[in-house]
Amino acid sequence: MHFHIITIFPEMFDSYLKESILGRATRNKIISFNFYNPRDFIKAPKNNYRPVDDKPYGGGPGMVMRAEPILKAVEASLKKIKGKKVLIINFIPSAPKFTTPFAKIFSKKYTDIILICGRYEGIDSRVEKVIKNLKFKIINLSIGDYVLTGGELPAMVLVDSISRQIPGVLGKYESLEEERVSSSEVYTRPEILKYGGKNYKVPKVLLSGNHKKIEEWKNLTKK
Repeated sequence: MHFHIITIFPEMFDSYLKESILGRATRNKIISFNFYNPRDFIKAPKNNYRPVDDKPYGGGPGMVMRAEPILKAVEASLKKIKGKKVLIINFIPSAPKFTTPFAKIFSKKYTDIILICGRYEGIDSRVEKVIKNLKFKIINLSIGDYVLTGGELPAMVLVDSISRQIPGVLGKYESLEEERVSSSEVYTRPEILKYGGKNYKVPKVLLSGNHKKIEEWKNLTKK
């Protein structure tokens, strides 16, 4: 899977993508990342000021990201993509919520995913119209009923969730929790935790070795 991320703050992704499971999957060349900064597609004047935003037509608060720099970034990403299994995603708070079923579908159906990280009050709506006219699939998604300052965090959420569904990304000790009976209560050693003058014990059923009763307990405490 190849992720193409369009953002004016590519450095925000550095630590998250280079560590843990995603970092290992990248080093093993199971997933890869390319970044495209819309500012790089603006011809800089003498003062090097390259604005990616402007005031909205019709008035209103905040600023709106200009269409042309984003479209040029999308175009640059498409030039690096071989094949047609491409999905372009834009983040809008009012859009359908991203879920694990989405992640499963995306991981199987597409080889390249372009993530547009908007900022300010969003991006010029003509971006979506142009992309559709070019016959590429673009969808709007949200990660929850709240507003963030940009699309970078949602992009990280999608990258993490989608990558987990790709064979080889999860290592020996990790597994897809959604594919097994998972409890909201989990325990590990020691059997008795002594803290603050009190003893906290692991539930006896988990120590019983009775797999049937353990599964019943997990179902009762399932997430």
